[in-house]
Amino acid sequence: MKKDQVVILEKRGTLLITGDDAKDFLQNIITNDINKVTPKNSIFSALLTPQGKYLNEFFIIKNSTGYLLDCGENSAKELLKNLSKYKLRSKVDIKDLSSEYVVGVISHKKYQDLQKELGSTDNTINYRNTPIFSDLRNKQLGARIFSSLEKLYLTIKKLNLKIIDSDEYYSLAYKLGIPETGLHNLKDRIFGLEANFEKLQAIDFKKGCFIGQENTARMKLKNKVRRKLLPIVSKDELKIGDELIFNKSVIGKILIDRPYPFALIKLFDPDFSKFRYEDIDANSSKVKIINIP
Repeated sequence: MKKDQVVILEKRGTLLITGDDAKDFLQNIITNDINKVTPKNSIFSALLTPQGKYLNEFFIIKNSTGYLLDCGENSAKELLKNLSKYKLRSKVDIKDLSSEYVVGVISHKKYQDLQKELGSTDNTINYRNTPIFSDLRNKQLGARIFSSLEKLYLTIKKLNLKIIDSDEYYSLAYKLGIPETGLHNLKDRIFGLEANFEKLQAIDFKKGCFIGQENTARMKLKNKVRRKLLPIVSKDELKIGDELIFNKSVIGKILIDRPYPFALIKLFDPDFSKFRYEDIDANSSKVKIINIP
């Protein structure tokens, strides 16, 4: 993405979590450390099943009333439902504000210019009363402007940005090995570490307990991560559930299909290096693993 460009992600969901127990509530269940979240710092985190499998992923931004969760497209209602299971008697209120917020994505270079303008080195800056935060998963994904659509257009005009097709952003994330579409297909089918959550800075192993922590910590401690979610490419149409075959051995399964397909792929038995750059069979198609930088 060029410095004068911006992408608008209108399908993102937003939840607002408020109440006297909001901080403790989140700290006890999410994979990252809520104590890191301030008006000057936002984080990427996740909610796992008790077994440590994927449920939801989201960014957390602090505002004057509580915590805003920027979650994946069409996932706000499901995330609200999953979070509500753990409310019990906590003094917590969870609201779906998806209709009030959108996300704009700018380049990392543009974000650095804004930091210099404001004299800040923080992960999250406040520009014209709008939070803008760097995407810690990968700097190449730039920074996210979190605001109402009307306010976003005013910010875009003020910064002299050109709106480009969101496919450019989704394609970049895909090439970096970060799925942004089809995330519902991962639900309860892949462990958090298999989803690369440690690399994407979604997990803090020093924070203490979170839902699924026991299995997740054991996998890390005993180096039991045997599979990883990786982007694949093919000239043919791929189907979710198709097995990937190399030298008559099953080495993976497709979990997300077009337009940005991902598969859960073995790292051992056979060793990943043996098929890393090779053609792999998927039903009647040939696929390759994208060369992640």
